Amino acid sequence: MTTQEHDASVYEQVQESSEFQDLKRRFRRWTFPMTVAFLVWYLLYVVLSGWARDFMGIKLFGEINVGLIFGLLQFVSTFLIAWAYSRHAEKQLDPIADKLRHEVEEKTQ
Repeated sequence: MTTQEHDASVYEQVQESSEFQDLKRRFRRWTFPMTVAFLVWYLLYVVLSGWARDFMGIKLFGEINVGLIFGLLQFVSTFLIAWAYSRHAEKQLDPIADKLRHEVEEKTQ
């Protein structure tokens, strides 16, 4: 068996392991709903900007209107999602990924 064949079989074993499947499940369980939620939030902003101009143009204070606030909240929500994902990854994903990485490194040396 060549080194390349040996390495491929190690990676295939890891991919089939329950720990790797758990890692993928944890990643998807957080990422997919958050992606859908953000896209819905973004599309709401786009739709309101295009078809609810009167609502988006309501002045809240001074020259600041609802549309501007919604636009700024897009940035805020992006940073909040990135922060929340980093916390999720640190607690739920990184320990499993580190363990799997160490196992692969041991098997491929």
